[in-house]
Amino acid sequence: MSRPVTLPTPVLETCPTRGLAESLSCHRGEFLARFGGRAQAVQTYFSPGRVNMFGGHLDYNGGPVLPTAIDRGTFIALRVGERGARAGRLRMDSIFGEEGFEGDLSSLPTAPSGKWFDYPLGVVRSVQAARAEALDRDVELLFGGNLPVGAGLSSSASITVGTAFALDRALGLDLDPLERVAAALDAERGFVGVQCGIMDPYAVGFAAERCVLWLDCKDESFEHLPLDFQKLSIGVMDSSVKRALARGEFNRRVAECRAAFESLGPHVEGATVLRDVPPEVVEAHAHELDADVAKRARHVVGEVARTFRAREAFLAEDFETLGALMTETHRSFQSLYECSCEELDVLVEAAIAQEGVFGARLTGAGFGGCIVMLVAAGAEETASRGVADAFQKRYGVRPATAFFQGDAGPRQVNP
Repeated sequence: MSRPVTLPTPVLETCPTRGLAESLSCHRGEFLARFGGRAQAVQTYFSPGRVNMFGGHLDYNGGPVLPTAIDRGTFIALRVGERGARAGRLRMDSIFGEEGFEGDLSSLPTAPSGKWFDYPLGVVRSVQAARAEALDRDVELLFGGNLPVGAGLSSSASITVGTAFALDRALGLDLDPLERVAAALDAERGFVGVQCGIMDPYAVGFAAERCVLWLDCKDESFEHLPLDFQKLSIGVMDSSVKRALARGEFNRRVAECRAAFESLGPHVEGATVLRDVPPEVVEAHAHELDADVAKRARHVVGEVARTFRAREAFLAEDFETLGALMTETHRSFQSLYECSCEELDVLVEAAIAQEGVFGARLTGAGFGGCIVMLVAAGAEETASRGVADAFQKRYGVRPATAFFQGDAGPRQVNP
């Protein structure tokens, strides 16, 4: 068996050097180098990341969101063994030099370890609870990809939804897309302990190429809104600030929003989530709230209104309004939700100063990661160069930049 190759954690590339099929062919080769065995039994899958355009921190508050999947994501190579008399074993590894996992499927850990494999392990546990009879054989998984981890592009939903999709196909579980999304959510909330909303797994699991997803997180209804990429580009720039504090700060924001609703909800007949509270109710009772809790509530009700306005602007192809609303969202992240950082702010200010950039904001939970910007088609190169020049002048490093179109969602790819 040849020695495994340790690859660096992926960075945001302006232009990937290989196509998806070629990349997954290399990923399959790495699987065989590590695990050995028959190449014919190895299946390969791709699961995209996402950027969120509007609805920042609204999903766990029952609000509307407007994300889109992107054509970078998680690579999964998977092999399942034959059924036998003994209980199956689970083995998971990563091409990025991180510690892997191996254990019996009949006695999986009941608590997270704090390592990367908690995410797919949580999915396996969830699938096992629903389809125990299917996991009675060896399962081997190798993860990789071209999506930066900790950049705010939802690497966690990419890996969890992708794992659910791959297990579904390889084991013939006959899960529908909602069940795969539910398994991903159960992994993050119930096992890893991140109290996330539904946006990220929905954005990945229900992705459609060249579209944004309109998702109402209160009733979980959604539709695809077409986006004309002959007129508009979605650019992402990486601040290189890893979101080391994101989990704790994220859970704190969730708790603060819960506290806001507990105080404000009784003043609104029929309210079930913070999204249902009108701005005038927030202002009338803000003095009754902790100062930080009042800020979070103001952000939520303002972002709800912005996201509905953004929907109409998308449908009308009113890119000027879209950009202005996007930048307003970032201002709210700075002053009210307090989830931005200096590097993200510098990128946003540099972006909106460029010709051809309609607007910009941080994407993801914040506390580091990337910004997303709306750029007129044809202005990508000059705009990104101007932003990168400004950032380099300030910090001495040049931020990685990429432009995306919507992705078709999780799928098996035969190299």
